[in-house]
Amino acid sequence: MKLRDLKSLIKLVTDTDITEFNMENQEEKIHIKRGSNQEVIHVSSPVAPVAAATPGAPAQVAPAPATAVAEPVVDDNYDSVSSPMVGTIYRKPSPDADPFVKVGDIVEAGQTLCLVEAMKLFNEIEAEFKCKIIEIVKGDATPVEFGETLFIVEKL
Repeated sequence: MKLRDLKSLIKLVTDTDITEFNMENQEEKIHIKRGSNQEVIHVSSPVAPVAAATPGAPAQVAPAPATAVAEPVVDDNYDSVSSPMVGTIYRKPSPDADPFVKVGDIVEAGQTLCLVEAMKLFNEIEAEFKCKIIEIVKGDATPVEFGETLFIVEKL
């Protein structure tokens, strides 16, 4: 599935009252689920089969599956701020400016936490409620996936 099509599916789910979407074909399986906790998306492709070895021919090995990146553990007392899209996170409004927030800052609802650039558009990620920044999970100018945790916050 092309990234453009995947983004369209995600937009469909987020713009409507759909809470869960499943799609499966011979090439891939897509499961998008959203709820009160956190939006989650799973995309998987089948593993390439291992070719049978023939005498005199070098053995072929199937590629190893990619290891999953560990998500930070969120304490029950804390909430997380997740990326609403695939893109690149920028913690500063410009390269020579100070970051929008740092650990220990108390931010108001609507205050900008960072920018996520997707397809040459910069999208402000704002705090949904008054909170204290406990941990900054993603570094400046790093790629982020849809639903990936950006900040761990304590609701005030």
